Amino acid sequence: MTKGGATTREPMAPERAVISSEKTETIFNLSQVTFQYPGGSMALESLDLLVGRGESLGILGANGCGKSTLLELLDGLLFPSCGEYEAFGTKITEEILSHEEANRQFRSRVGLVFQRSDVQLFCPTVRDELSFGPLQLDLPNEQVSERIRDVMALLEIDQLADRAPFSLSGGEKKKVAIGSVLTMNPDVLLLDEPGNELDPRTQAWLIEFLLQLKGAGKTLVIATHDLGMVDEICDRVMILGENHRLLADGQTDLILGSTELLLKANLIHEHYHRHGGITHRHLHSHDVGHQHEH
Repeated sequence: MTKGGATTREPMAPERAVISSEKTETIFNLSQVTFQYPGGSMALESLDLLVGRGESLGILGANGCGKSTLLELLDGLLFPSCGEYEAFGTKITEEILSHEEANRQFRSRVGLVFQRSDVQLFCPTVRDELSFGPLQLDLPNEQVSERIRDVMALLEIDQLADRAPFSLSGGEKKKVAIGSVLTMNPDVLLLDEPGNELDPRTQAWLIEFLLQLKGAGKTLVIATHDLGMVDEICDRVMILGENHRLLADGQTDLILGSTELLLKANLIHEHYHRHGGITHRHLHSHDVGHQHEH
């Protein structure tokens, strides 16, 4: 859903890009948001974005285009250098989130799964990881325990409850990182390269699990290079260009179906080779699996 509300029939320039949606409640609203790191490095420039309740939005872009920064802005870990950010109808600023009650309410509704699970996991045991977030919400111990039981059963990690997170495999760490967010029962899950460093079996599990969350009505915002994951999960895709501006925003099939757009965004590349006396051109995506076009 973008700021026009009409139906997109083809990928368009950002100033014209719109997408249809039956979900009318706005979760996130970014208006002309720019973020510049200390020292002047630009991460995002003049970004407009609306995300509606229940949407599954994929954020695509080459390395360094600002995908992770955008998720951290949505999670209230960073704040715009200029422009405005609203979540659930409330303007989000560093000052507002410095108030304990406002921060608690926001954290209970938005959860971020970091790209690297080791950054997210810091408690002595898996059980402690899953309880940390709910305890920060001052929930009763009985309710916290119930949430932990439910999430461990959902993720099938009961056997890991007393293990130290650092001793787990990559796939197990990813499940625990997701679980540490789910025990907060947020309305929105932000996921940064969720399939990163996962083996094929765990990647397949992750896609099925995210589809379950989508079916349960959770709002998903997924930053990734994995075009296949986006195709399976996301109803809508936005692309950030290497100039840190919005390049396109529209329905997933239309965005992923535009070879010109994906080439421009450096999400696929052309590869030439010869068979006998014939030169073939293949288009390769930058995710784990290659997409080939002859």
